[in-house]
Amino acid sequence: MLLERGIDVSYETVRRWIAKFGPQIARNLRRRQARPGDIWYLDEVVVKCAGEKFWFWRAVDQNGTVLEEILQKQRDKGAAKRLLVALMKRYGFAPKRIITDKLRSYGAPKAEVTPGLEHWSHKGLNNRAENSHLPFRKRERTMQGHRSPGMLQRFVSMHSATRNCFSVPSSRRAAQTIRYHRLEAFDAWKIAAGVA
Repeated sequence: MLLERGIDVSYETVRRWIAKFGPQIARNLRRRQARPGDIWYLDEVVVKCAGEKFWFWRAVDQNGTVLEEILQKQRDKGAAKRLLVALMKRYGFAPKRIITDKLRSYGAPKAEVTPGLEHWSHKGLNNRAENSHLPFRKRERTMQGHRSPGMLQRFVSMHSATRNCFSVPSSRRAAQTIRYHRLEAFDAWKIAAGVA
């Protein structure tokens, strides 16, 4: 589109624009995001970054909206607690239920942070969170890995905010509804980017 207007830019210029304007656009998109559902799916996945192993913790609601992502060095009770505390701080309420895989690290922090919370721990129930990693993994292959943990955390934050805006919730799958959702998403993007 830029070349069509006579503007020639390099990949590095686009990367700098994303680094400069991406976080603000992501914040604006998150502000416009609807209240999340009351069932949260929590999961963690291993990520190689600069030759080191990190754990990428993610929370998703029942509609597939990514709520929070945190990059941690450990896969332990403290890391699970940081994810739960970040979720409670961002949204200001506890969900009706959390669903996790069989990792035992979720039990103790759940009892400390939200003692009355219903917790289902089963390998097969957590597919919504497992599937939410797929767009991230696809993008990771395209980028040929990640260079630093800080850049990875910034990328994930911007990527999930944009994806939440443009992906159609699982409850709205009719063709006409998808078209209307895309139009709404482009309007939200224009407002968040300050173009409208």
